[in-house]
Amino acid sequence: MKKIKRFLTNNWLIKVNKNDIVFFNKFKYLLTNKRRNAFQGYMFVGVWIIGFLLFAAYPLISSLIYSFEKVSITGSDGIVTNFIGFSNYVRIFTQDLEFLRHLQEFFLELILYVPVILIISMIIAMMLNQKIKLRGFFRSIYFLPVVIASGPVINELLSQGAGSIPLIEEIGLTEAISSILPAFLSKPIASLFTQMIMILWFSGVQIVLFLAGLQKVGNEIYEAADIDGASSWEKFWKITLPSLKSIIFVSAIYTVVMLATFSNNQIVKYIQSSGVMFNTDKGFGYSSALAWIYFIMIIIVLGFIAFLLRGKKDEKVVKKRGGKKWK
Repeated sequence: MKKIKRFLTNNWLIKVNKNDIVFFNKFKYLLTNKRRNAFQGYMFVGVWIIGFLLFAAYPLISSLIYSFEKVSITGSDGIVTNFIGFSNYVRIFTQDLEFLRHLQEFFLELILYVPVILIISMIIAMMLNQKIKLRGFFRSIYFLPVVIASGPVINELLSQGAGSIPLIEEIGLTEAISSILPAFLSKPIASLFTQMIMILWFSGVQIVLFLAGLQKVGNEIYEAADIDGASSWEKFWKITLPSLKSIIFVSAIYTVVMLATFSNNQIVKYIQSSGVMFNTDKGFGYSSALAWIYFIMIIIVLGFIAFLLRGKKDEKVVKKRGGKKWK
C-alpha cells in the first residue's frame, strides 16, 4: 500500500510535498493537513472513477445512443449509424413477441425464485448459526460453489442435467404441473423444481449475509424472551425476523441482479443471439433498445422491492415485566 501511495502522489503528473502539490512540475497548490489527506483519498478513488468512466459509463451512454439509431457495420466505412428515433422501441413492443414472452417468463420466475432463495438461505443460515461441530467447515461448503462456479462451468452442468433432481423427473412432477396449471404458470413452476440444485448452488452469498445478520443479534435479547416465556416461533417472528429486515432487503436486491445477469438467462441470450445482435435488419441499435428496456424493467423491480421493504423507525424489543406471555 505504501508503494501504491507513493506512486499516486509522486509521479510526473502530480507530486505531493509537505506544504504544496506540484502539477506537471510547474503549478503549485498550497496544502493543509486536511487537504493533503483528502487529496490522497481522491487519488485512490480516482483510479476507480477513471476505470468506471472508460469501461462502464462510456459503453452505457453509447448503447443508449445506439438504441435510437439503426446501426450497420460495413467493411469500408466501419460503423454507420442513422437516427430513427423511437422506431426500435416501437418495433419491440408491437412486433417482437419472442422478447415479450421471455420478459413475461422472467418476471414470473422472479416472483417464484426470489422468495424461495431467500427462505432457503435464511433456514440454512439459522442452522449454520447453531453451536455444532465443524460449523466452519459447513459454512465453507455452502459458499464454495459461489467461488468455483463460472459461466461456462454452469452452462456445462446444466447441459449435462446436473441442475435437476432425478427423482422429480422420475415421479412425473413436472408433467403433472403442466397438466394442471396454464402454460404461462406451469413453465416457471416446473423450472423451479427442476433447478432446485442450482437454487441451492447460488444461495451462498445470501447465506453469508443472513449469517452475518444473525450473529449481530445479541443473546441477551433471546435470554430475556426466554424469561418472559416466549416460544421459539415467537422469538423468530418478534426478534430474529425484524433484526434481519435490512439483510433481507440486500439479499433480495442481490438475488434479482444475480438472476437478471445469469449466464443462462433467456433474455440475455436472446439479446446476444446472432439473429438479433448481428442481424442486418436489426443489429446493434435494436439490441441496445432491448437491453435498455430490460435494464429499465429491472430498475422498476428493484424500486418495488425497495418500496416493499422500506425501512421504518427502529423498533426496540421491550422486555415485558410481570411474567406476562408475549403477544
